[in-house]
Amino acid sequence: MQTKDKFYSYIQKLQNQITAKLEKIDGKVQFHEDLWNREEGGGGRTRVIENGKVFEKGGVNISAVHGALPASMQNYFKVKDCDFFACGLSLVIHPKNPMVPTVHANWRYFEMYDKSGKIVDQWFGGGQDLTPYYLFEEDAKHFHQVSKKACDAHDSSFYPNYKKRCDEYFWNSHRNEARGIGGLFFDYLKASEEKSIEQWYNFVTEVGDSFLEAYVPIVEKRKDLAFEDHHRTWQEIRRGRYVEFNLVHDKGTLFGLKTNGRIESILMSLPPHVQWQYNHQPEPNSEEEKLINVLKKPIDWL
Repeated sequence: MQTKDKFYSYIQKLQNQITAKLEKIDGKVQFHEDLWNREEGGGGRTRVIENGKVFEKGGVNISAVHGALPASMQNYFKVKDCDFFACGLSLVIHPKNPMVPTVHANWRYFEMYDKSGKIVDQWFGGGQDLTPYYLFEEDAKHFHQVSKKACDAHDSSFYPNYKKRCDEYFWNSHRNEARGIGGLFFDYLKASEEKSIEQWYNFVTEVGDSFLEAYVPIVEKRKDLAFEDHHRTWQEIRRGRYVEFNLVHDKGTLFGLKTNGRIESILMSLPPHVQWQYNHQPEPNSEEEKLINVLKKPIDWL
């Protein structure tokens, strides 16, 4: 089986596993499924959950798109007259309770072809990262420990390397702060003398398989904690920073927009209720300030 078919089959199954587990946790609403086609080639299966008991909004989407590489992306990759295939699973979950962190994850595969149809480049990318509104250090440690375990099964250098890349990538440079407390980020994982494309497939799918173990225990521990209106206000202010990153810096969002991706699926990552208060500053020595202090520089959670 070709790598692209094998990986697309994998993300279909992973989408089913993740949505089934999250529906069970929520207990009130289910994911709404939306099948769509891309005019230039390919399509996807979007699943969105809204107004649940636990999850205020979330999406777990898969897509497989192909065709001529748009001019804007040819310039980006410094190639000419190429066709492409890209498939992946992308998810963002925004819980209702401010004590439960937002989570994002993405695992993807890309191929580029010359005009004869020969593969001229191929790679994997992805990762998973956590964005809390109130910091529970044990949750941060758990998320990073599970991520490290998945990495260590393949190479002990992966976790420190991809954790560092995650800290660098999910950085709101215009705010001089991190989007969240990080996790893993990797891209352009290509075949080399050290690693075959099959070995990269095994690594990326191991990280994908670790997602529920990394996130679900945190949700179950925090989803029933009490909170007040001021906690929600803070959550919505911090969600504003999340939106800023996705619309200003995120490569996946920009790729979707430049390749005529499905706008509803691309923007499902945005939370339903957000605030931008002018020059908002947390109270000194508050739990809110504790979070901000952590976001000013990378932390070694382990």
